[in-house]
Amino acid sequence: MRTVQVIKGDLTIKDKVEVIYERKITPFGNSAKLDAQKKYIGRRAYVIVLKD
Repeated sequence: MRTVQVIKGDLTIKDKVEVIYERKITPFGNSAKLDAQKKYIGRRAYVIVLKD
């Protein structure tokens, strides 16, 4: 069972996580990499890969 909880800015995820890595969102044409909105270009993002 997946549980995602945000309390006062702290994120808690309870699931079978395979890997977590951090990447910087960068421009890519008229958008940004990591399937993010253009307004987030230059910001940091965490990518969480879950087990099936």
